[in-house]
Amino acid sequence: MMHLRAALVCVAAAICGALTALAPATPAPAEHAVLLDIDGAIGPPIADYIAHELEAARSSDARLIILRMNTPGGLDTSMRKIISAILASPVPVATYVAPNGARAASAGTYIAYASAIAAMAPGTNIGAATPVQFGGSPLFPSDQKSQKDQKDQSETKSAESSDPETRKIINDAVAYIRSLAALNGRNPDWAVEAVRSAASLPATEALSLHVIDVIADDVPDLLRKIDGREVTVGGKPQRLTTAGLEVETRPPNWQTELLMLVTNPNVAFILMLIGVYGLIFEFFNPGAVAPGLIGAISLLVAFYALAFMPINYAGAALVLLGVALMLAEVHIGAFGALGVGGIAAFVIGAVMMFPAQVPGFTLSGGVIAATALGSAALLLLA
Repeated sequence: MMHLRAALVCVAAAICGALTALAPATPAPAEHAVLLDIDGAIGPPIADYIAHELEAARSSDARLIILRMNTPGGLDTSMRKIISAILASPVPVATYVAPNGARAASAGTYIAYASAIAAMAPGTNIGAATPVQFGGSPLFPSDQKSQKDQKDQSETKSAESSDPETRKIINDAVAYIRSLAALNGRNPDWAVEAVRSAASLPATEALSLHVIDVIADDVPDLLRKIDGREVTVGGKPQRLTTAGLEVETRPPNWQTELLMLVTNPNVAFILMLIGVYGLIFEFFNPGAVAPGLIGAISLLVAFYALAFMPINYAGAALVLLGVALMLAEVHIGAFGALGVGGIAAFVIGAVMMFPAQVPGFTLSGGVIAATALGSAALLLLA
């Protein structure tokens, strides 16, 4: 019996070995380039998306990661998270400002400087990298004078008339972009000018000043033009072999898309108002349930979104005060005085709530007008 069992085991092992040999081999994953899109203001959802995809590319057979970018700028913390992920990536990263008419302003300039390859499509621009101070005016507003005069005046303001906090922000940004320029051998002088005087360049001038490495019409053209170039990745030289690479586009997943929608200032503002009015209607009509439930959910989601945004809390307080005054007009009946004051407070607060100088995080005038008119209509109806 023991001999029979051993024989059966040997026969089974032989059959399995034969089947394994006959089975087609699993093809090795093809070498490819990964294409990621940054389209819009750079905030926490975009930063998480880019950092996650760069980490995932470590275990894949990707030979290049392309960040196709069109951004007005964004938050400093999100920008630095993306740059940290780029610098830690063992896979070379190419930032490509595209399509035609796109821009890499503010935070986008720093990301381009941090990348192993910086490229632009025709008709695009890069620059305006001056950091802004939340809640105040632009640190170094540009005027119509020459770039040299702008630079001289900016340096004079930085050294003499600016407050210590402003000088700290500017000097930190200058040191940061200089260090990024040194990593990839790009023009540090223009980078400093972009920070101090908000200088900006079209693609052809950026190439001539060695701010970028190449101008490409599209992604396949970019892959052809950078093939064979030597770049520095992780402190070590690496030669790119990109000609003919397949391009795998990895769009944001639905969670990232949802967070990007929620953290849009216009959506967050509307959710906040829905939440406030929902809770108010529930308070005046106990047991209605639906207004309170919708209001509570909307308000919590709005608070989540606003936590990631550079908002002016005085503006938010004015918006809430405006709503309160309009409600008071309904119950007290002050012959319109409280109602008019409430609408005025609402509009002024909405304008103040999202600072205009923070790129990509401003409130639409149409949204302000629509919500103010809607609130006034509710007041008149009541």
